[in-house]
Amino acid sequence: MLVHDHTLYIDGEWTEPLATATVPVIEAATEEPLGSIADAGPKDVDRAVEAARRAQGPWVATAPAERAELMERLADSVESRAKELSELVSRQNGMPLALSEQANVTALAGTLRYYAALARAGFDDETRTALSYQGHVRIQREPVGVVAVIVPWNYPLALTAMKLAPALAAGCTVVLKPAPETSLDSRLLMEAVAEAGLPAGVVNLLTGGRDTGEALVRHPGVDKVAFTGSTPAGRAIGAICGEALKPVTLELGGKSAAVVLRDADLSQVIQGLGFLSFVNAGQSCFLNSRVLAPRERYDEVVDGLAGVARSFRVGDPLDPSTTMGPLVSRRQRERVESYVESGRSEGARLVTGGGRPADRPRGWFMEPAVFADVDNAMSVAREEIFGPVVCVIPYHTEEEAIGIANDSDYGLAGSVWSSDTEHALAVARRIETGSIGLNMWTLDPGSPFGGWKASGVGKEYGPEGLAAYFRTKSIFVPGEGM
Repeated sequence: MLVHDHTLYIDGEWTEPLATATVPVIEAATEEPLGSIADAGPKDVDRAVEAARRAQGPWVATAPAERAELMERLADSVESRAKELSELVSRQNGMPLALSEQANVTALAGTLRYYAALARAGFDDETRTALSYQGHVRIQREPVGVVAVIVPWNYPLALTAMKLAPALAAGCTVVLKPAPETSLDSRLLMEAVAEAGLPAGVVNLLTGGRDTGEALVRHPGVDKVAFTGSTPAGRAIGAICGEALKPVTLELGGKSAAVVLRDADLSQVIQGLGFLSFVNAGQSCFLNSRVLAPRERYDEVVDGLAGVARSFRVGDPLDPSTTMGPLVSRRQRERVESYVESGRSEGARLVTGGGRPADRPRGWFMEPAVFADVDNAMSVAREEIFGPVVCVIPYHTEEEAIGIANDSDYGLAGSVWSSDTEHALAVARRIETGSIGLNMWTLDPGSPFGGWKASGVGKEYGPEGLAAYFRTKSIFVPGEGM
């Protein structure tokens, strides 16, 4: 059934856009039209931001415990739509259904509840003894204001949650702009917002393409921007925010390394990297797409990863037996295929995959690929491919492995594999990355996540993610102390 949704959610109501253009949405597994969305224009952006600004004062005045209750009700409303939401995301971006429910619906509801709990605890002023004069200082936290939330297509609801939940908890209002490839599920999210009883204007939805996003970022009524996406797009957004002196959180690309030490349990390595190196058809920013293996165990690692790649059942994302769906678009598959050709032309050995499955003539499917004999200077080892392509790079010494892992423009995630936890921890401490795991890696809602170098600016998740939506004021109070 086609879903033609040309309305925007502004000020608590579904409203026709002032712009008349639309954007098609294509089903990744069939290449057939799935529907279309409104392509919001500058005047629509004005309306959404103005609604958020009107709602800001009353929302700030709402007690944190009341905001927490509304957020918990929103989590319940999201879960009541679990089947519809997860299926719609899978049809749009090709994510296998089981992963879609876990990585979108469960993640969204869980993140809302986590930040609701922090809000319920309250945001009292902190008091410090003044050091320069007799008296004390009260540290006050205020919500930053109207937040533009711009999210990509690979984990649309989970990535929305990482921004929406702390913003609401802090007392900010939000204008959400999802990726055009995955905007249909946002309507269901707004239905959940309305059902949960969030006041009009607290959460607003704009759909559209790049121009819509840029107009939102540039809008003078937006106080902060929270963006997840590619590093080039992040640089452009960062430049706009820098010119306006507007705070921004940027969660960008990655080219993370999995460092396999000599004493690692290879069965554990291969099982773990089956997820970390291939999940969501490689369309994950945290992907461990560079696997660093000791020379004496190199062939074992290559063979093990090749076996994992061949074991994926590539197919219809709505089929419960599917373990890898299609890429999100024709453009994305062509991009990944160009990197496969680049790797071969640069001298890397394609061990398996890299082509289109013969039994899938329709849909943007691709066989997961493993490259061996990769030099870290090759483009396949340096650039984010955002597809199911893994490079296995040999090393001779542990120092060399650490050097290779750090020889990257990116620093988002990673892993170290060893049977000696303390040894693995010592190596992990030396890797230049925002997060890393020992014998696995996972995104933990209670801990800060965010990249170093070209992987981003700022942190999401944990109390650090909440702090990004406050601005602080210090109030000096003279006297004899506290």
